[in-house]
Amino acid sequence: MKVLSAADVARAAPYRELVEALREGFRSDVTTPVRHHHETSPTTTLLLMPAWNREWTGLKVVTVKTDNAPLGLPTVQGSYLLIDNRTGTPLVMLDGTELTRRRTAAAAALAADYLARANASVLTLVGAGALALHFARAHAAVRPIKTIHICNRTSSKAETTAAELRADGFAAHFSEIDEAMRQSDIVCGITSSTEPLIRGAWVKPGTHIDLAGAFKPTMRETDGDAVAKASVYVDTYEGGKAEAGDLLQAEAEGKFSFKSVKGDLAELCRGKVPGRQSDEEVTLFKSCGTALEDLAAAIMVHLRS
Repeated sequence: MKVLSAADVARAAPYRELVEALREGFRSDVTTPVRHHHETSPTTTLLLMPAWNREWTGLKVVTVKTDNAPLGLPTVQGSYLLIDNRTGTPLVMLDGTELTRRRTAAAAALAADYLARANASVLTLVGAGALALHFARAHAAVRPIKTIHICNRTSSKAETTAAELRADGFAAHFSEIDEAMRQSDIVCGITSSTEPLIRGAWVKPGTHIDLAGAFKPTMRETDGDAVAKASVYVDTYEGGKAEAGDLLQAEAEGKFSFKSVKGDLAELCRGKVPGRQSDEEVTLFKSCGTALEDLAAAIMVHLRS
């Protein structure tokens, strides 16, 4: 069985190509049971995410360890097993952490390809953790991003991220979130916050809000006003209704209803629902993650390795 490291996954999954692999994945027939979600300790979440199509079966095992930062270890770690359905033979074990980060960013960029303005050039990253560089580079693969604001409670971490992005040629710097949002075309939430960070009062017309950080009903990155201002899309309806704290809490506050969701990623990719309708429209994409994305990404990496 082939074993692929994080570096192997990174080499085989450039963002633009990965966006297109996910687009084709959402257009195809893939079975994705609701993921198993287990709290194995007060600081540990275990996620099991199977998916299969006619040719392939995949399983991702992920741990989310919220107390890993002081140890210098990533919060999210995982592995991915890809199986050939013709024989049932396990073919490859991939580094699931790198796979997850890249597919999460690529899924957000795929949504932005339908929902962000075509000329979107200013991006705000709310959070400077492990996903920050991935989200910046993935969005830049589908939109002409030139300026990147990094908003983070620790300014030194934001400055480190900004320096890496400046090396890529972006005008990147640490910013206060209210000032950054008033200038931005795309705002990405990539934190583990349980309190609103992205506020509706700061959202300018035409903004695309991309939310990937909160993955539990008790977590949120936006206030209800930000959700209320937006045309809302999700990666999957099932995941949104089960785990999207931003939407569930806005609904509990009377500022949103799941009946008003405009569509999911499969419907966008298949042309069953429209994306952005005007340059003034505020759009919001809430991602909780789906095993379809992992399967599509793992197949791509396997075939290119």
